[in-house]
Amino acid sequence: MASTTQIAECLTATLSSDTTTRVSAELKLAEYFTSPDAGLSLSHLILAQDADSSLRQISILFIIPTGAIALRKYVRERWSPFFPSFKGAAPPVEVKTQIRQAVFQGLSDRDRKIRSLCAHTLSSIANCDWPDEYPDLLNSLIGLLSSGSPESVHGAMQVFTEFIKSDLTEDQILPVLRQLLPVLLSILGSTDSHSAPTRARTVSVFRQCVTALFMVKDQHPQAVKEAVASVLPVWLEAFKVLLNIDPHQDVADTNNWDGLTVRIQVFRALDTIHISFPRALAPYLKDFLAASVNHLHVLYPTFAHYYLSSADSAPSTSEDENIELPQLISPILDFVAAVTRSGKVRDWYDENNLPALISAVFNFEETWTNNANAFIQQEEDETQTYSVRVAGFDLLGALIDRLSVQTTSTFQTTVQQVIQSTHQARDSGNENWWRPLEAALAATGSQAESILDCVEDEQDSGRPKSIDIEYLLTNVIPSILNLSEFPFLQGRGFVFASQFAKLLPLQSAGHYLEAAIQVVEANDANVPVKISAVKAIHNFYQGGEDSALLPFAPRIAKDLGPFLLVTSDDTLSLVLETLSVVVEVNQGKWLTPELADSLVLAELEVWHKNNKDPIFISILTDILATLASSPASGIYETVVKQALPALSSAIAAAKPEESWIAGSAIDLISSLVKGSPESGLGEGFFALLAPNLFKCLGEAEDRDITQVDNCNQLLSWSDASGRSGLDYVLSLVAKTLEHQDESGGLVIGDLIIHLFRRAGEAVLPVLPQLLQAMVARMTAAKTATFLQSLVIPFAFLINNQRDTVLSLLESMIIQGRSGLDILIQTWCENAETFQGFWPSRISTLALTQLYGSERPSLQNLMVKGDIIVKPETKNVIMTRSRTKTTPHEFTSVPFPVKALKIILHDLQSGGESATMSAGGETFEVESDDGDEEWDEEEKLNQGFKEDEFAFLSEMIGPKGMAFDNDDILDDNDDEDLKSDPISQMDMQVSIFVTFSLVIIHHLFSGSLTRNIGNFSMRVDQMSPEEMLVIQRVVSAQ
Repeated sequence: MASTTQIAECLTATLSSDTTTRVSAELKLAEYFTSPDAGLSLSHLILAQDADSSLRQISILFIIPTGAIALRKYVRERWSPFFPSFKGAAPPVEVKTQIRQAVFQGLSDRDRKIRSLCAHTLSSIANCDWPDEYPDLLNSLIGLLSSGSPESVHGAMQVFTEFIKSDLTEDQILPVLRQLLPVLLSILGSTDSHSAPTRARTVSVFRQCVTALFMVKDQHPQAVKEAVASVLPVWLEAFKVLLNIDPHQDVADTNNWDGLTVRIQVFRALDTIHISFPRALAPYLKDFLAASVNHLHVLYPTFAHYYLSSADSAPSTSEDENIELPQLISPILDFVAAVTRSGKVRDWYDENNLPALISAVFNFEETWTNNANAFIQQEEDETQTYSVRVAGFDLLGALIDRLSVQTTSTFQTTVQQVIQSTHQARDSGNENWWRPLEAALAATGSQAESILDCVEDEQDSGRPKSIDIEYLLTNVIPSILNLSEFPFLQGRGFVFASQFAKLLPLQSAGHYLEAAIQVVEANDANVPVKISAVKAIHNFYQGGEDSALLPFAPRIAKDLGPFLLVTSDDTLSLVLETLSVVVEVNQGKWLTPELADSLVLAELEVWHKNNKDPIFISILTDILATLASSPASGIYETVVKQALPALSSAIAAAKPEESWIAGSAIDLISSLVKGSPESGLGEGFFALLAPNLFKCLGEAEDRDITQVDNCNQLLSWSDASGRSGLDYVLSLVAKTLEHQDESGGLVIGDLIIHLFRRAGEAVLPVLPQLLQAMVARMTAAKTATFLQSLVIPFAFLINNQRDTVLSLLESMIIQGRSGLDILIQTWCENAETFQGFWPSRISTLALTQLYGSERPSLQNLMVKGDIIVKPETKNVIMTRSRTKTTPHEFTSVPFPVKALKIILHDLQSGGESATMSAGGETFEVESDDGDEEWDEEEKLNQGFKEDEFAFLSEMIGPKGMAFDNDDILDDNDDEDLKSDPISQMDMQVSIFVTFSLVIIHHLFSGSLTRNIGNFSMRVDQMSPEEMLVIQRVVSAQ
């Protein structure tokens, strides 16, 4: 065993500036750590008050991982088998006990850094050892909290911050909280005894306790209800007191902003309570909303000083942690947005509070950056990084959704006030006069769609407009566009005009477009205004009239081409998206071969640099498909001539470990196929592609690159040796079926479907072997997508040749089971999870065919039915660990019963709600959703306005859309399947008619008594909801 002195000397040597000395010491330490007693020697150093502070800190770092490499290595390899990389030589139990005692004692050390390091160390130990090997930890920590010692409380609170989050089980939460929360509240109120960061940790732990209560409220409803009723009001009163203290005093000290840490945690806790237990928070909402607005107004001058003028750096905390004012502002905005969205305390948003709130939000929208990519991120809904500006936009969106007329009217007043104040500031020589105006335009423009809807609704109702956007477009924005010395404001003018392009006359829209193009073409324009001009062009073209946009399209496309070669990241994405909407104008009839050629070259260059980025690939494929589909003379030929050889060569040159290159090249080639004219791909297209394509597909391990569209030239092509394209495809299918990697998913199923639909008789000679291979693969398949790809081809065949396929399946014997048994079992277990519009439809239609069959092999087949709900699992969230100990059990039912249930589910999705009760009654259930203040309209529609509820109702059909919505097809289906008759039929009527005929057949064919009896037995096994659908079908006859 190495002595404490030896380890201390070794640790000291690790601080040496001499590389040889340092490396030698580190190797010696590694040797010492193979001894089980090494940790004990380190623990003695922790307690050595006379030792050098840096040496004590290093000794802690070598015990448990808190970021140091040696520390992580020691614990993961030496502390316990709990860690995956454990290598043995763990300390004996008695040594571990002494180490834990030493680290625990360090929580009360006089040195703050020692306390923090010990806290992190103990958290890691607790994660491994508690409660089995360290049962007294919790009581010991609570004892420290109750000690009154600021040092002990500081150390213990840092442990609890991690402990509550990750180590408490459901059964431990309530007992722990009963002990812990009163102590935490006492510490929070002791402003003289404990530092603000320590008090902030009490609120952080309290917030985690609230989350823990919410997670177990279904398992312990009464206990949680009592805890909420007794605990939350006390804490909420404390929060109210804290937030009523002037927030300016927490930012007045230029040395540290410790006080902000408490306020940050309070607002985060309020947001958590609002989500988890809104009823408990309801009586306090008006007070907290008022405090929120007060905070925003009081803190804005400080925010402007440190974050807008960049005059000084913001102070940190006394614990050397970074603290930023946006860390408080954003939670405030989030909390107010959540309350607003809930529709509670609507009367608070009156003529005084609403303007004060909106003006405060407008103030905090004053943020800018000269980085082009970051500038774009602030503007894009899809790419916005979380910030004060984004949180403000979200709050404004919540306000306009709930209080559209009042909010837009307040926008009008606030913007007019900003315009007046900016004129005064500009006249007085204030160089930052433009900032409030840019922020006001940004805030208003962020809600452009909602504002336009509100204005339209008001006008349709005969009421005056609540906001006059036309005034801004006519009298304010034009003058802004010439202020090149203020690029952010100038750029905002372009974007604002494009956001409200619907209100512009065609001539005015043309003038704005011309101005934007001139900025794009200007060599001396600043980055913000140039990017804003591109964004404006994108907005104008996204929803504008072709007649107004067509004259500018060739010029813009020509200007954007070179941009593709000099931009990256978000800027490149914006340019690509803009080019994508521009080339769609008038179907690209205005394109010339020369322009198309230059655009394809630029696109290929972008692809070469970004062929691993799926977002860029998606946009590039859209552009290439649009270019290829242009009806202008010679465009398709030009695009193919320029793109196909380069992409085909890339497929051939791609290394196996660089499958993304081949995969993205195939995606781009697929877009050429998608854009090809009705006359076909053109002579030589497939002949050029096929050799490299099939070679790649034959070697590829990445299943994603098998996503190649069917080509009509496939059947007629053969290689130099005479091997046909069909043979290559069948080999690919066979390889995929044999492969254990199922990541190909739906792709192989689509390929097989295309073979069946297009190859026709050419595939008949190998059909029995192919089907047998597919059924055999079902027995080992694991993923839902791969199982779907195996089942759906059978559904297609059964829908067309039911009896022939069934006979073939009955004759197959695989692992002692018939092929029919394997298929039906797999189908019934996965039918309701199938993805895609066409696959879901063909599955249901085929099941209807099978239900109508009277083959004994189907009638007598037993399959998995409904889940059996046991008393011990009822109303319990089944986690993964619970499912292991109490696995789900299912009933066993005849196949016709299961098929009937699946078919009825589809009918039900298109008709009555799946949640209706058998008697049509509804029941009031007490909940904690805080819905007491919903108005009558919201009560009728579950908390939503009628139009909001109607929108959601349309989304409850299969795969997230209305069942009878035949106009919207799932993006998983390719264009060929979208045009298939199955995709175009009225599915609900088709199932209804087919199912009705089946019922009639059962009731009136053959032996009437036997068939009525069979049907009655099946109906008896239906749920009340399913019975309603059957009654509707029968009554319609």
